[in-house]
Amino acid sequence: MPTSSPNRPVPSTIPAPRLVQNASEFAEMMAFLQDQPLIAVDTESDSLYRYHPRVCLIQVSACVSEAVAQPTPADPMPTVDYLLDPLRFHRLQPLGELLADPAVEVLFHAAENDVRLLERDFKFRCANVYDTQLAARILGRNGVGLAAILQDEFGVISDKTMQRTDWGRRPLTAQQMTYAQIDTHYLPVLRQRQIAKLKEADRWEEALEGFAALAELRYEEPSQERTFWRMKQTREVDREDLGLLEELWSWREITAERTDRPPFKVLADTVLAELTQRKPTSLAELGEINGFSDQQVNRLGREVLEAVRLGRNRPTPPLPEPTARPEQLLSNPERARYDALRQWRTGVANERSVDPDIVFNNDTLLQIATKQPDSLEALHEIAAIGPWKARTYGPAVLAIANK
Repeated sequence: MPTSSPNRPVPSTIPAPRLVQNASEFAEMMAFLQDQPLIAVDTESDSLYRYHPRVCLIQVSACVSEAVAQPTPADPMPTVDYLLDPLRFHRLQPLGELLADPAVEVLFHAAENDVRLLERDFKFRCANVYDTQLAARILGRNGVGLAAILQDEFGVISDKTMQRTDWGRRPLTAQQMTYAQIDTHYLPVLRQRQIAKLKEADRWEEALEGFAALAELRYEEPSQERTFWRMKQTREVDREDLGLLEELWSWREITAERTDRPPFKVLADTVLAELTQRKPTSLAELGEINGFSDQQVNRLGREVLEAVRLGRNRPTPPLPEPTARPEQLLSNPERARYDALRQWRTGVANERSVDPDIVFNNDTLLQIATKQPDSLEALHEIAAIGPWKARTYGPAVLAIANK
């Protein structure tokens, strides 16, 4: 039996996960899931190992029927846990169709990233979402990471070394499989416990609005272009050396994309900065750069020296236009409303023992400050404000917005 950490075994009542790596195993999984009203899902990606990251594993858990379930204190809601290897398939559409069924509740912990990645890589959309992390935040829990919740609720300790593992390598190790299994195995019973608490605290309707908003999320390409100005080292090198730093950054970006590796695994930002400052002209000098290994000298040395040579003659790039924060673009009356709304939000969040964005996030406050709604109907036209928030917070918000 694999373990959740080197010193803490997974409860022995939990069966090993079922690997899904071929068509027959996929068909078997789908046959089991087809009639399930609740499916817990998670994903693992290789963003620490590739320039173009991809989802490398999809964890899927569903409850065993009551007729065959054998609940125990360690595993109060037994599930069947699948580890689906998407790298072995060209088509996973039956799973996508299941997740898109409004009758199927798709259970995540921290859904935002998974929902977007499932759409990016597989065009999957989830119609009916429950997020155990959002529920924990609405309940005002301290420590809403899954590892903390699993330890508190079930006494299971996750293996933190797996957080930086390469999910794109095959075969998966026993440690990887156990870590991945735990990410979804306990979510159904956690959801059950949370729903009881949410209803007891009269926060269930609020949670449902939050879950509905998660189902509307879509993947979007990053709005900001990758540029060397995003490195903090641009503030540490001399102004006249910025052209050289830009040349080295561009070379690293091209190399990273060509070799499909994250840029930091080609050369670290600190190494680029030291190259800019020391301007080496030989392989021997490269070997003296802190963080530039002998292997890197042999593999990349001549390319780096050429980039240094070219960069020394590269014109100093113009400084980027300062990017104003959205609130800085407000008029004086709008800014006054925005500040008053933020002050009100802080008070409400403190009273409820939740983070301020559980009440309203900054973007919603900005929309209220600029649109200045004068009725509950107008307030409800702001996309992030559902019926519960409009009814609960509306009178106070309208009073501030229309002072």
